[in-house]
Parts: sequence; structure tokens; C-alpha cells
Amino acid sequence: MQDSGGQPTGGRSVDVRNLAGKWALVTGAASGIGKATALALARRGADVVLCDVDQKGLKITQDLAASLGRQTVARQVDVSRRDEMASFADEVHQDLEAIDILVNNAGVALGASFEETLLEDWDWIIGINLLGVIHGLHYFVPNMVARGRAGHVVNIASMAGLLAVRALSAYSTTKFAVVGLSEALRAELESHGIGVTAVCPGFVNTPLVESARMRGKAAEALARQEIVDFIERRQHTPERVAEKILRAIQRNRAIAPVFPEAWLGYYMKRFTPRLLAWALRKGSERAEKGTAQS
Repeated sequence: MQDSGGQPTGGRSVDVRNLAGKWALVTGAASGIGKATALALARRGADVVLCDVDQKGLKITQDLAASLGRQTVARQVDVSRRDEMASFADEVHQDLEAIDILVNNAGVALGASFEETLLEDWDWIIGINLLGVIHGLHYFVPNMVARGRAGHVVNIASMAGLLAVRALSAYSTTKFAVVGLSEALRAELESHGIGVTAVCPGFVNTPLVESARMRGKAAEALARQEIVDFIERRQHTPERVAEKILRAIQRNRAIAPVFPEAWLGYYMKRFTPRLLAWALRKGSERAEKGTAQS
């Protein structure tokens, strides 16, 4: 068991210093955090199973992992589609009894207030961000349990899964759900020697923002570019997140905030929630005012 702050307090964990002979599966591996994590695992010796809807980007990641001398399997899969994930899992388990590390990373973003969010948007973001994680767990975790060896599950959530801000209603809903699911699953899998970590990055420079759906004010080209510019200035790369993920696996953390803003939000939510609410409100007001004046 470990405390809610993610401090390791016993139980088996996967030693990521040498992953030779281990298999890791990463969803959303064509770019961003998924790509960086897949390659970080490969550099530590893991063979990798990769999936993404972006076949071109997926092939690049696969080739890079193979160049490190690793065995690779890569398939074009939509994690929101139950039938595709079931077929993918059947194919993987024909050759492997079970994987050792599961990284449910595939995700999308939506910038919109609740009123601006269409029902179709809810279907889209829940399908990928939440059902995608559930499908990964449903089709791969039972084999990990049945095998009876130490393993680890990583679910990529977000700082937005720890605290909620304006114009991210749907996105935060899915990420809060991923955090809650991870905590519940961790309690269930502990006795099987399988750790579960919810990774909650702060602002990361990935293609996620540029490809996100935007509604209302957030849909304005200038507003989107301001977000992209802000994140680029932070210089928080997917590679840095990947290293934090490996550290979280090694330490068997329950919750792993990544970067100072995520840690600050995490602790403020726990100990000074009113101050956090005030700070988030003021920050949103300044951002909206700045966009209106531009």
C-alpha cells in the first residue's frame, strides 16, 4: 500500500533499470508521450507492442524501437472501438502469455465550456479517453493476473484529472475518471503483484493541443495559437514525461503528477482548495481578458 501522495510503501514492482525479456504495450504510440514512452522502454531493454490510429507515425516509432534491437509489434487500432481492441488483444496473446507493462496513453483534447460542448463531442472524447483505457484494461489485464508475475499498468491522465478549470469540462471529466479508475484498480490488483499508476502531466509540448477540438472562444485561431505558444515556452517535452513514467513504475506510485504546475495543483487541491479555486478563477479571467484584447 502507499499513501495518496504516491509514496511507495511496499509490494512488488517492475525494475525498469533492465527490462530485457519484458514486453510493454503502449497505446497512442505514434507521437507525443506515447512515442517517447515506447522508446524509453525500448532503450531499457523492453520489446514493445504499439498501436495508434496514425499508421504513418506508428511505423516511425516501430522503426526507431527496432533500431534499438528490440522486437516490435505495431497495429493500426482505434482504442475506442471494442471490436478492434478485442482483435488486437487476440493477436497479441497468440504469441505472448501476457504483457509486463501496459501503458494506456491514447487520448484527445477538447477545449469548450459545458454549454458549448456537443453531445457528439462527449461521445468522441469519452470513447477515446475513458473507454480506450477501459478497453486496454479489459483485454490485457486478465492475462497479466493469470500469469502470476509482477507487472505494471500506467494510465495517462492529466493535471486536469486532479483539478478542474474552465473550458475543459469534458476533458476533465474523462481524466478525473481515469484517476478514479486507476485508484480502484490499484487496490484490486495489489494482491496480484501488479502496480497501477495514474500519470498526471502538466503542460506538455505535444501535438495534442494543435489537434484538439475547440468550441466557442477557444476555437478562435488566435486563442489556439496562444495556448500552443504558452506550452512551447514551458519546454516540457514528451521525453521528460517518459522518464517520469519510468520512475513512477520503478517506485510503484499511485499518482504521479509531472512538472511543477501539476505537483502544485495536486497539493493545493488537498490542503488549500479554496485558494486553488480562487487562483484558477483569476487565471481564467486573465486568459479570457487577454484573448478579448488581442
